[in-house]
Amino acid sequence: MQKFAAALAVVLFVSVPAYAHHGWGTYQDKEFEVSGTVAALVSLQGPHATMRIKDAEGHVWDITMAPPNRTQAAGLKEGMIPLGAPVTLHGHRAKDMKRFEVKTERLTWNGKVYNVYPDRD
Repeated sequence: MQKFAAALAVVLFVSVPAYAHHGWGTYQDKEFEVSGTVAALVSLQGPHATMRIKDAEGHVWDITMAPPNRTQAAGLKEGMIPLGAPVTLHGHRAKDMKRFEVKTERLTWNGKVYNVYPDRD
């Protein structure tokens, strides 16, 4: 029984980071762009930087960016883009069209482009 519990603990420990990581498989292959205003500030907590924007139709989009260290290296920091600021995001929309989510490669704000995935250009 102890071996089973130990094996289960290892499986759970290994699978949690994989589950939390946002790979590219659940996103469309084609490029996608959306503009809107910041509804939730950039967060560098968790495995990927995140934020939310609201588009002209009133949809609130979940924005998933690179891991925090890569997002910061691109120049994005928590709190630097204020609520209500207009932004444009370029990346890949979720395959499930009921989900308003974008895995973002580039974010443009105030005339500056923040390329969080420069290797995907």
